[in-house]
Formats: sequence, structure tokens, C-alpha cells
Amino acid sequence: MSKFEYIPQGVCSKKMIFDVEGDIVKDVKIIGGCPGNSLGVSMLVKDRHIDEVIDKLKDIRCGFKSTSC
Repeated sequence: MSKFEYIPQGVCSKKMIFDVEGDIVKDVKIIGGCPGNSLGVSMLVKDRHIDEVIDKLKDIRCGFKSTSC
């Protein structure tokens, strides 16, 4: 299993930590932001193919910002 960290910019969350096995997201921990939303997103992407997660979430915008929450 591989671990990846992502530091988002312009949003409430401060860090995202992904555990990936092959092309499958096994776990996501989101540091910062709304705990309910973070937990919900983590549960929804768990055990999904990376490309499926990207396709579902890539165009979601945070209010009027040009970034994705």
C-alpha cells in the first residue's frame, strides 16, 4: 500500500492523506475543514478506483471560488 499526501490551497482543509493500493483508494484522511463533510467524503471514496473518484469530484467548486472544496 502506498501513502500520498496532498496540500490543498484556497480551501478549508489543510492536508489530505491517501492510502492507495494499486489503483484503488483504500482510505482518506482529511485534516481541517468541516469534520462531517471530511468524514463523508472519506467514506464515499473508500475502496473506489482512483479514476472514478477524480471523475466524480473534479468539477465541484467551492461557492464562487475557482477551487474545489
